[in-house]
Order: sequence, then structure tokens, then C-alpha cells
Amino acid sequence: MNIHIPTPLRAYTGGEPTVSVPGATVGEALEQLTGAYPALRQHLYTGDGKLRSFVNIYLNDDDIRYLPAKDATPAKESDELTIIPPSPAGTSHPGEGASRNL
Repeated sequence: MNIHIPTPLRAYTGGEPTVSVPGATVGEALEQLTGAYPALRQHLYTGDGKLRSFVNIYLNDDDIRYLPAKDATPAKESDELTIIPPSPAGTSHPGEGASRNL
């Protein structure tokens, strides 16, 4: 699946705006991402391994925080994840004016 990386975090992916990783769930895909780019982990996860509350992750157009299985949600190779960092003026998401190609 493709994971879209926001501009502020691209320094940790070698400048790549999109990274392709395998994963049967959202969590597995994120693990593959942080396994390939270890410096990115501290920006996405707390010290105890939980996704940081201010980082929004979308599976296609759905915020994973509101999906019943959250990061255990099954994912297909054709799915796309988008990481949205916090914005200074509040949190927005793809349905409210944020660009999917951060």
C-alpha cells in the first residue's frame, strides 16, 4: 500500500513523498514504514508504542481513530494511508480542505 508522507516528515524518508509498504492491517503497514525509516518512529509513536494523539492517519478517506478496529483495520494493497501532522490553526483532514498530497 502507499503511505503519503507530509512535507515535515519527508526528511526521515529520504525526501520521498510516498512510500510503498506491505501490510495486512494499517498497523502492520505503519510498522513496515517505521522499520524501513526508524527515525520516523519517534514522530509517529509515543515511547510506549502508541500512535501519538496529534498525528492523524487516514485509510483512504477515513480517520483510523474512528474505525472500529483502529490500526488493526484490514488493509488492501490498493489502499492508501495518509499521515496528517497537526496544523497550527487546528486539525483538518482530507474532507475539510487539507491536501491529500502533503
